[in-house]
Amino acid sequence: MENLIEVRDLGYEYPKNEENKEEDTTALRGVDFTVAPGEFVGIIGHNGSGKSTLSKLLNAIILPTKGQVLIKGMDTKDPENLWSIRQTAGMVFQNPDNQLVATIVEEDVAFGPENLGVEPAEIRRRVDECLATVSMGEYRRQKPHQLSGGQKQRIAIAGILAMEPECIIFDEPTAMLDPSGRREVMETIKKLNRDKGMTVLHITHYMTELIDADRIIVLDGGQIVMEGTPREIFRQVTALKAIGLDVPQMTELAFLLRESGFDIPDDLLHIEEMAGALCP
Repeated sequence: MENLIEVRDLGYEYPKNEENKEEDTTALRGVDFTVAPGEFVGIIGHNGSGKSTLSKLLNAIILPTKGQVLIKGMDTKDPENLWSIRQTAGMVFQNPDNQLVATIVEEDVAFGPENLGVEPAEIRRRVDECLATVSMGEYRRQKPHQLSGGQKQRIAIAGILAMEPECIIFDEPTAMLDPSGRREVMETIKKLNRDKGMTVLHITHYMTELIDADRIIVLDGGQIVMEGTPREIFRQVTALKAIGLDVPQMTELAFLLRESGFDIPDDLLHIEEMAGALCP
């Protein structure tokens, strides 16, 4: 199966500026990974680890200073590939207000396909389908500023879906939301991956959002320091904490219980698993 995303020996340096007169700042170096169609890949790392830089490189917002990023075989360095890349890999940012451009919800969702020259009847179909996918159909005539943060983010996701990408890159989409909003957005992301077969790259600070991911990539100091399934990654509690990261609550509890002498698995992720381990 051909990979949807290929990252090869990727490096990026932010150039000198007024605040950093001494030298260029290396944000990423030697990063290699691939993403297959339909995968749900999580990317985690402490502040300054290179996560947001990586997301911008994947969407050709910035270009590598070393190595390659290929989106469905298209090199992000080739300017002729720009719009095809952004149609293939959509992006949802941290602040939904930065992606909402219209005064009515359905007009906002229609904005992308209108600019792609899609026929009006097809736009109507896409708007209705995408709003239904994110469970926001009843809000189609609402003003975006009247919605909650989680609802706004779901509208932003619908706007990306309306352009029919094969992959969506989520750059900390729940960072500015309350627990209820985070839950709404994560349910939508999982639904897109599970039911629609959409490829998802999810960059987040919230470890519990990735317990159902296919794979997790851990960044530190601009490099990949771990890669594996959620169970393989999160069981390394001491190593993750050493680079400033947390683990899901159940994994942390299992770690503390094992330190106290309880004989339970060290890779528990879900409450049900913990209950089963404590009360078999």
